[in-house]
Amino acid sequence: MTERGVLLWIHGGGWRGRYHEDGTALGPLGLRVVPATYRFVDEAHWPAQLDDVRAAARAARDAAAGLPLLVGGDSAGATLALHLALRGVNRAGDVAGGLAYWPPVDPLDPDWRRLRASDDPWAGLLGHPPAAGDPATVDATVASHVGGGTPVLLVHGRADASVPASQSVDLTGKLLAAGHPVHTWITHGGHALDLDRPDILAVTAAFLDTVLPTG
Repeated sequence: MTERGVLLWIHGGGWRGRYHEDGTALGPLGLRVVPATYRFVDEAHWPAQLDDVRAAARAARDAAAGLPLLVGGDSAGATLALHLALRGVNRAGDVAGGLAYWPPVDPLDPDWRRLRASDDPWAGLLGHPPAAGDPATVDATVASHVGGGTPVLLVHGRADASVPASQSVDLTGKLLAAGHPVHTWITHGGHALDLDRPDILAVTAAFLDTVLPTG
């Protein structure tokens, strides 16, 4: 298939390790998948991770030969992808789309706090427990950055025991209210679903058809 865009793929792993998903299952949809790396929480705290994926996005765009740049990721990597999509590489709106699979997006969400009270990756990312009114918590919350109009895909398993599906449901409402085109797919299964599962490929393909050239 002809390449329609470049996808910078940001891996998951709770910001403290590397999950094996590399995004290559999405390549047959016309994407050139480029991996991104970032510092883990034992090396640096927020926003160092965003700085790292921004640098990777600039390199991917420079090598894209004019193809549109998308950003995507799974779990903790999807959070970084959403930040990059909404905030931009250099400015909001300069990314063609964001693809986020089972992302944690709100460290203060009650469902999240009940589920992850004893093991909260956000505390590691920030370097301290998240708190209302804390500038780093506010900055790391994805919905703090809606409004630039970037199209977003959200995919989540309704039985996810690591990241509540309500994270994607709530973010969908906030994105829509801010004027973002959104495709949201809440489906069967838990965390870390297979990207090449037929329903996930189909909804990803439908999203791509709205943001990439079809020729």
